[in-house]
Parts: sequence; structure tokens; C-alpha cells
Amino acid sequence: MARIELSNLAHSYLARPSGEDDFALKTIDLSWEDGGAYALLGASGCGKSTLLNIISGLLVPTRGQVLFNGDDMTAAPTTERNIAQVFQFPVVYDTMTVRDNLAFPLRNRGMEAGYIGQRVKQIAAMIGMEDQLSRKARGLTADEKQKISLGRGMVREDVNAILFDEPLTVIDPHMKWELRTQLKQLHREFGHTMIYVTHDQTEALTFADKVVVMHDGRVVQLGTPDELFERPAHTFVGYFIGSPGMNLLDAQISGNRAVIAGREIPLPGTYDALRGRTQIGIRPEFVSFTDEPGLPVTVTRVEDVGRHRIVRADLAGTPINAVLPERAPIPADANQVVFAPEQIGVFVDDWRVDPLAREVA
Repeated sequence: MARIELSNLAHSYLARPSGEDDFALKTIDLSWEDGGAYALLGASGCGKSTLLNIISGLLVPTRGQVLFNGDDMTAAPTTERNIAQVFQFPVVYDTMTVRDNLAFPLRNRGMEAGYIGQRVKQIAAMIGMEDQLSRKARGLTADEKQKISLGRGMVREDVNAILFDEPLTVIDPHMKWELRTQLKQLHREFGHTMIYVTHDQTEALTFADKVVVMHDGRVVQLGTPDELFERPAHTFVGYFIGSPGMNLLDAQISGNRAVIAGREIPLPGTYDALRGRTQIGIRPEFVSFTDEPGLPVTVTRVEDVGRHRIVRADLAGTPINAVLPERAPIPADANQVVFAPEQIGVFVDDWRVDPLAREVA
């Protein structure tokens, strides 16, 4: 197991990058603690796989360092990093049986036969393939092959880290849930450093203790699932995390008030003079309808999703969502909303800003 540090790291696929826009990964400083379970989350094309391939040694970064337990591994080949990597699509040996595929990494390192048999049996049970150990991989389905690939990545107990690059893409939804649960159990049991790349927030939030959110080649926030939901550091985090995501509205900020569509609303604190594009963010769970004066909206539709209802509305040309309990009444003339002031975030040029510190009496 290892503590993995990325120091002043950046990467471009161009031979001579001339500016920031030429970099697939902008400057990153990040530490992955020994034994941590991390998810690397972001939309397609944000740089997740590039970052993972740099950690694994499949790519050498344009600049910066990759450190394993303080040792510089930036130019070291994959074999010297002692890691396991599971890719998005299955990588298996078709002419081998399931048993031999799972055992291959252990046999390749000269492990004792009794240990290999025990470990293969344990991993086969985890991926639900105990009854197929004697089958050749050639005749298996794509999701079965991916389960073998996943199992082979986890069969070694001595690795510094296990890297997963969207490994459940071809797995059916029910098995996805089971395998994520098993991965969490494996982490608790053996304490491997695990980094799990995905664009699916549900996968990230249910697997990881901490989530690294990437956007446009940058790490915009590292935090627990609760921190990402309650205090997003960037508008992308607010919008990407949650279903629906955070409402973001252009606003004029002055002191402890915000003006939206000509109406004034209270903020959770007092803000200094702000320069740039100013917005407020509010989760749909903290938007409610009111008979009192509020922000004017036009309801466009209501979606009943079982445990709650999602109300879609328009506020001065900006879409806005409210999440209401299933049985909460929606007035027939619902045209005013209010926000819970303590749940409002303020953003300048997409980054969260904190209010001024309160004076202590």
C-alpha cells in the first residue's frame, strides 16, 4: 500500500504546448492517503483517465512529479509501481479458464499453490463466478469477462494501489450494486489504496470515502460525499452532484442580501464587495413555495418519482427545481418560492466564497 502524491502535475498530448488550453490536465497538487478509498469523478473528457494512466505509469506527465511513499516514480515503469489496474473494457486471456485467469497474477509472482487456490476461490465468490471456474473465458459474455478482469485486479493482496477505470460500464445494473458493495467490503478487509474512476455520481458516492471531482482538466474539489453536497467549492460540483443538481442563479450581492430578478433575499452572512460574475446556489431540497412575497416563478411541470416530487419552474428565464415531499401540497396558484437562507452558497466566477467572519462579542 502507498501514499500517492501528485506535485505540480500537468500533462499535454501536444509536443510543444504553448498555453493552458493545450493541457489535458492543468496544474494539480493532490495527495491520496495510504489505504484510502477514493473516487475520481467528472464528465467524459475532463481528464480522469489521463490522470489515472499517469499514476499507473502508462503515461509520463509533461511536468511535475508522481511520488509513492515519498519516492519519485514519475518516470518509473508500471512494473516498478506494484499496482493493479482494471480497465473500462474486459482484458482477459480467452484461451484460459476463469480459474487460470484469476490465478495468473499470483502464479506470475511465484505464490504457493495452496494460497493461490484459496485466494482464487475467495475472489470468485466475490464476483459470483464460483460455478464457472473451469470454463474457458472465450465463451463468456462481455459482463462475465469484465468480472474476471475485475477479480484479477483484486486478487493480489500486496499491491500499493488498485486503480479502476470505469470498470462497471458493461456490468448489468443489479450486479453493479453487488460489486460496489463487495469492493467496499474488500477495502475494509484489506485496506488497499483504491482509486475508482467514474462519471456516475452514484457509483462515486456509494464507493468512496472521499471523492475527487474534476472539471475541464482541473481538480475542483476533494471531499466526502456530504461535503460535496452541502458545501460545493465550485458551481460544477453543485450542479453535477445531486439529482437534480444545485440551482444556480445570477445575483447582485451586497452585504447580507442578494438581488435576483429585482427581488431581494437574505443571505447566510455578510459578504465583502465582490468582483466578477456573482451567483447564488441553492439545493432543490431547500426551495419551497409560499403564499408570502418571494421570488416569482412559473411552474412548467411536476414529476412524481416515488419518495418525492420534483417541481420544474422558470424564474426570470432561468430553470429552477424544487424537491418536495411526496404528499406536500402544491398550491394551484403556486407562483412564489423562498430559499432557506442558511443553505444558500455564494459563487464568484464559479468558485465558492465565504462570508466575512463574524465578530466575537
